Amino acid sequence: MDCCTPSSDRPSAHIPAPLTIGGAGTHRIEQIPVPAQTFAMGDAHSDGAWADGEQPVHPVRVPAFTIDATAVTVADFRAFVAATGYRTDAEQFGWSAVFHLALTDPEQVVGEMQGTPWWLGVSGADWQHPGGPSDTAHDDHPVVHVSWNDAEAYCAWAGRRLPSEAEWECAARGGLPSLRYPWGDELPDTGHALNIWQGRFPYENTTADGFLTTAPVRSFAPNAYGLWQPVGNVWEWVADWFARDYYAVAPAEDPRGPAEGTAKVIRGGSYLCHDSYCNRYRNAARSANTPDSSTGNTGFRTAL
Repeated sequence: MDCCTPSSDRPSAHIPAPLTIGGAGTHRIEQIPVPAQTFAMGDAHSDGAWADGEQPVHPVRVPAFTIDATAVTVADFRAFVAATGYRTDAEQFGWSAVFHLALTDPEQVVGEMQGTPWWLGVSGADWQHPGGPSDTAHDDHPVVHVSWNDAEAYCAWAGRRLPSEAEWECAARGGLPSLRYPWGDELPDTGHALNIWQGRFPYENTTADGFLTTAPVRSFAPNAYGLWQPVGNVWEWVADWFARDYYAVAPAEDPRGPAEGTAKVIRGGSYLCHDSYCNRYRNAARSANTPDSSTGNTGFRTAL
């Protein structure tokens, strides 16, 4: 739907691979307790695009819950696949979306994403091969090239669930009200607080933060609750359907999003976000993609 989250434009008839839902998997990620609270949800600074629906700011109450300290890693996802034989949407379709500077196998390009030519459809790109068939994913990095369907399948195996959009924003804020970022309202001058784009998007990344694409999940510093990289690094799927006008009608008590839709919400921005184009590495920022879409900059964390 934007520079950072291309729709894969896949056939709507695709049905995810069947999976036995037993909740028997071992989920190894440290859990962060988030206390019950009422917080101001939404963009208090008018930073967001109208189409993203980040306003009005509205009070939301969430019950206590726990959430992963980090995004689900490649190693975590590998344990799930090894136990279940699960095949992701990207593997079933045979391709996924790779940012052009991350491409490792030019001969595997099957097309460009409409409207965002810096995104390439690459045959053989998947959670184990983020840049293409010859690229190997790092165990301590967030798993990417996973769709919303894939994230749900992992949760079913692990006895987990995706956080609601309200829970995600509450946890990302870390108890600090109405701030742009998990630590405050300003970006530090050093470029070493989060993994986003530095340079001239989409052609040159200076990698001032140390990373062209994903960073290990425990890079930089956690927020006040103990969440690592809720903004930057990778977009994170949440449970809710997306609607631009939902905030105007959302219930104040534990909102769970619209009853239906065509795209699922993603939160937090990614290593491709830059204020000249995709200013979405903020607590309030939201975007969306279709449930079967997968890209090299989208992952997830789970809640309970």
